[in-house]
Amino acid sequence: MKQVAYIRFDGEEYPYYIMKKILILFYLLCPLLIFAQEDDDAFKIREIYDISLTQGDAYETLEHLCTKVGGRLSGSSGAAAAVDYGKAKFETMGFDSVWLQPCMVPHWERGDKEVVKIVASQTLGTQALNGIALGGSGRSGKLGVAGEVIEVQGIEELKALGAAKVRGKIVFYNRPMDPLQVSTFAAYGGAVDQRVYGPEAAMELGAVATLVRSMTTKLDDVPHSGVTYFEDRSKAIPAVAISTKDAELLSTLLEKEPVRVYVKTDCQWMPDKLSHNVVGEIKGSTFPDEIIVVGGHLDSWDVNQGAHDDGAGCTQALDVINTFKKLKIKPQRTLRCVWFMNEENGQEGAKAYANWSNDKGEKHIAAIESDRGGFTPRGFTTEADETVYKTHIKKAKKWDKLLSPYGIVIKPSGGSGADVTRLKPQMGLLFGLQPDSQRYFDYHHAPNDNFEAVNKRELELGAAAMSSLVYLLDKYGM
Repeated sequence: MKQVAYIRFDGEEYPYYIMKKILILFYLLCPLLIFAQEDDDAFKIREIYDISLTQGDAYETLEHLCTKVGGRLSGSSGAAAAVDYGKAKFETMGFDSVWLQPCMVPHWERGDKEVVKIVASQTLGTQALNGIALGGSGRSGKLGVAGEVIEVQGIEELKALGAAKVRGKIVFYNRPMDPLQVSTFAAYGGAVDQRVYGPEAAMELGAVATLVRSMTTKLDDVPHSGVTYFEDRSKAIPAVAISTKDAELLSTLLEKEPVRVYVKTDCQWMPDKLSHNVVGEIKGSTFPDEIIVVGGHLDSWDVNQGAHDDGAGCTQALDVINTFKKLKIKPQRTLRCVWFMNEENGQEGAKAYANWSNDKGEKHIAAIESDRGGFTPRGFTTEADETVYKTHIKKAKKWDKLLSPYGIVIKPSGGSGADVTRLKPQMGLLFGLQPDSQRYFDYHHAPNDNFEAVNKRELELGAAAMSSLVYLLDKYGM
């Protein structure tokens, strides 16, 4: 009598020859099932792009935020109005819950318009310069201050001069962003220390004021603000950025003759003020304890409408919700959108969110921030705790085949964003939307960062890229 071999599977025994046929059939069909799944994802991502590019809400939301609310420096009435608008807007989007998350933020005021001018030059006489006080600058007093200018390329060069040569002078930091860097963010990172820490270093050596070349690769007459830090705010000296054209003019003049500059600023620090993050949440249907957050920062500098920095990121993040609702996608995992407050000069909103989330023992499997402008998206940069990064990025890179038809790749480096990086201890994968960066620093922290500087289609493409990534993260987890 012929012996029949059996295989035990899931508590039952089956004849070997039957299981063999089933396994062969499974291995033949498995690639087809995978391809079918990829086709489903490809069709869904196509739908996401179709909705974002034809029924997206980001551009209209950005217009209101920029033109009806305007500048939104932390602690200002504009920032408070932006929070009110954000809450009202979120409540129309179909979130399960919307709330304001409190945070105490620094409150610096610019005051009257700055005055910066070359005085008594043998070559030019009196020549006004295009200047703008840096956020955190000190007040000059009603009479202003004047002094001979010393040009340096950086903080170390200044320190080498010593207090005897700096006392009573106006220090002029004139190191440009490196034009050889393909990434303008890398160029910015290589130059911005003189703006952030240079004025305090000059103050410690006895300087009466500081001028800083604007952080932009463009040669123009537009000065760019941005934060500068003084450990003791009461000792802050006037710190002013001047346009790149005027930086070139001043440097050239210094080669010919000693130059005196007059600076008048009306800046002051006020007591810290209560503000809020705006948060909306859709509870996950299957894995509610796994959280995906998308966001941007709601505050901006006071001299512009904060269109690229970072109204664009806020409205792109919110449009993820708009797209999911229009496609009737019910998230399996909890989805949050956060408009963070105070990224520009303190990151108190990011701290408040991360601390609150950590205290609740939450698990963010992913966080996506858009804070590099509303230009054409090129991909996502990433970061995570080193113990999980290799596993996470390996999984995420498999989605390149779905995203690359839209010019999007997931990059195994580059960081995420200032507001979401604090979630790294929760062991998720953090993403930063990476648009083309070549024009970003034409507008960054400058008076021309207004609504008309943003291209509607580019903004919508970024929203579509974020929505597509959230769809994949929600479907497959991390």
